[in-house]
Amino acid sequence: MYRITAGELPEIIPIFPLPGALLLPRARLPLNLFEPRYLAMFDDVLKTRDRMIAMVQPVEGPAGSEKRLHTIGCAGRVTSFTETDDGRYIITLGGVSRFRLVEEVEGFTPYRRAKVDWSSFERDLGKEEDDPSFDREAFLTLLGRFFDSAQLSSDWDSLKEAEPELLINSLSMLCPFEAEEKQALLEAPSLATRRETLVMLMEFALRAQSGDNETPLQ
Repeated sequence: MYRITAGELPEIIPIFPLPGALLLPRARLPLNLFEPRYLAMFDDVLKTRDRMIAMVQPVEGPAGSEKRLHTIGCAGRVTSFTETDDGRYIITLGGVSRFRLVEEVEGFTPYRRAKVDWSSFERDLGKEEDDPSFDREAFLTLLGRFFDSAQLSSDWDSLKEAEPELLINSLSMLCPFEAEEKQALLEAPSLATRRETLVMLMEFALRAQSGDNETPLQ
């Protein structure tokens, strides 16, 4: 995995406001770029030293209005890309660090850019996080119930062997939660907190499907 130091992080970064798309540090996110403004963004990004794109959740607003953005996002570095015959780009972002959005920057680009502050998320640039209190058996039991309910499938052998950070972050990115729920997972201050949030969201989804919104799962 590519490593970048705090001093190499850019002050201004292009924004890709994609609802429901979650990127986390040290994780990988595939993206399909086809809108002209984002094709232009990608061409410009490839000319930079850091090759970074900021993923930010837009805030729901009136139809047709310029979407406001959540103040916390996560930036990723382009680690691979393929150009298709119809002019699209299939790219992969490797998560580098979260950031706090300071202000949007006016300019002549067709895509949005922002000045960002990385200082609250220095641990994102470090080594993999651990979750000492992680109960894998109980977690996978709940996950199995959630996947059955959502009619999802997975490679359970891989889940049983995956390191806690890879497992928790991958599921946070892949599970079909609402955009605001994805934002809560992004903003979790630690891996343990993200795991607790993930468990809460799965339990809530199961309760909602069963029609029981009051009684916690046993």
